[in-house]
Amino acid sequence: MNKERENKEMFRSPGGRRFGKTVKWLLGILILAAIVAAMVFLVSMKSATSAVSSKSLGTFTVRRDDLVVTVTESGSIKARNSINIKSEVEGQATIISLVPEGTYITEEDVKNGKMLFELDSSSLEEELAQREIDFAASEASYAEAREAYEIQLKQNESDIAEDQLKVKFALMDFKKYLGEAVAKKFIGDANDVPNPTDIAFLLNDTNSLGGAASQQFKEYIDNITLAEMKLKRAINQLDGTRMLYDANFVSKTELETDILDVNSLNIQKERAEIALELFKLYDFPKEAEKLLSDHYEAKLELARTLARARSRLAQNLATLKSAEARYNLRKSRLEKLKRQIDACIIKAPAAGLVTYASSSDRRGRRERVIEEGATVYQRQDIISLPDTAEMIAEINVHESSVTKVRPGQSAKIVIDAFPDRVFHGEVIGVAPLPDPQQSWLSPDLKVYTTQVSIKGTYEFLKPGMSAKVEILVEQLNDVIIVPVQVVANRAGKKVCYCLTPQGPQQREVKTGAFNDTFVEIVEGLQAGEEVLLNPPRLIDQDESAGYRKVREKPPGDIPKRPTQQEQQRTGPERTRPERGKRNIKGRAADAGIPQKP
Repeated sequence: MNKERENKEMFRSPGGRRFGKTVKWLLGILILAAIVAAMVFLVSMKSATSAVSSKSLGTFTVRRDDLVVTVTESGSIKARNSINIKSEVEGQATIISLVPEGTYITEEDVKNGKMLFELDSSSLEEELAQREIDFAASEASYAEAREAYEIQLKQNESDIAEDQLKVKFALMDFKKYLGEAVAKKFIGDANDVPNPTDIAFLLNDTNSLGGAASQQFKEYIDNITLAEMKLKRAINQLDGTRMLYDANFVSKTELETDILDVNSLNIQKERAEIALELFKLYDFPKEAEKLLSDHYEAKLELARTLARARSRLAQNLATLKSAEARYNLRKSRLEKLKRQIDACIIKAPAAGLVTYASSSDRRGRRERVIEEGATVYQRQDIISLPDTAEMIAEINVHESSVTKVRPGQSAKIVIDAFPDRVFHGEVIGVAPLPDPQQSWLSPDLKVYTTQVSIKGTYEFLKPGMSAKVEILVEQLNDVIIVPVQVVANRAGKKVCYCLTPQGPQQREVKTGAFNDTFVEIVEGLQAGEEVLLNPPRLIDQDESAGYRKVREKPPGDIPKRPTQQEQQRTGPERTRPERGKRNIKGRAADAGIPQKP
């Protein structure tokens, strides 16, 4: 207690106050020095941390190298030439015999007619007997109709020829009676009906008449003239006889005889005149009209005969066509049935390996197994005969790569069953349209069927084997390359992040060809520069500095692992080793390089 008092009194004194101030200044200096030392230590630690952080960033040294651009896809082995044998039997049929699958058909088997399969034809053979009976009946009907048609055709020709002769003879009789010139006036128009007035008018001008009518008219005139001359002579003789009788030189009997002769000749004259008058009034018009009517009726009969001939011929022709149609129909049915029976036995059309075809119904829910006793349908594939002498690999190229693939490009093929062997070939065809089956299964997936030949013949290659095909698209020599994940897409531009003393710096680049691993840099980088393998995703624009500076993510900004439900919605992540698909993950998508879904 006494000591404490002494100390308090010492500080209260003037000398003690000066000592206390000195101590306070010393403590302040010590505290300031400690703060400066701490700041220096923190700055040095930050610099060291920054240096260590810069060294820990993954980088790649830009270099010049050869770049091989390929397209790799998976597929299966098939025969380039293959024969698909289908069932040609209508409806359904049962397989009763079938060659074992895997049997190799040789050329000798083809020559010997080796049977591949046989379908049940018992029901078709039963139907064949009835079809043959029907065909025989239709054949007889067709032959009868054909003969009837030929008979009718000849009968028509005969009837028409007969009526044509009647017309001709009637015309000749008419011309014979009236003469050629007069007849032409009446038969000039075949459709005119005869007019009796016109015919009777011809007697007014007897000089115009000709033929038999003119001859008869002259005979009547001659008879009258002859009767008049005889009568005149008889009268003169009678006058002489009377003079002699009066002189008693002749007897009364002679006189009476001469009188009788005069009377008799007078009667003859009157008869001749009456005959002429009857000819003019009745005989001539009657005969002329009859002959003209006969000609007209002959023409009408000819027209009726032609019409009847056409009608009968048309009926016979219709009967013939109907019989012919029935004959052809039953013949085609019989031939078709025979072809159906023949189609029940299929022989080897060419050499090849026997493989059973499998098909499914429209919904694909069940398979139709090819085996003895199984039911097959028309047009259903049963057996395929691929020619194993020339094999191909068939792959599906994604739409993002199909423009790179062209016929003639070389390719390497690796068969899963023979992974240590590499087969060589070339592209022989690319489908112009995407595979509709793949599009139906996955509408967003568009792939194009591509065929690649395999050089050489290998007996151990079988259709259906899985294969991986690498198609050589392009080979560039001595170009600047970087990994595909180095290039990022920022605001529609392709950029890389070069490592500088100030930190990563963004630089715009121009890319060229690329493959699964590397991409060609046409402009923007030089060999030897260091670029970040993982470009930063979040960046800030520093307008004053003129470059983009990396913004570190907060420690808590770590992507959460997706839940099981989210994985079911989005699907599992695809990994790089997935066969036949180029999975360029991460930065390759940011680089704007086309990728497969």
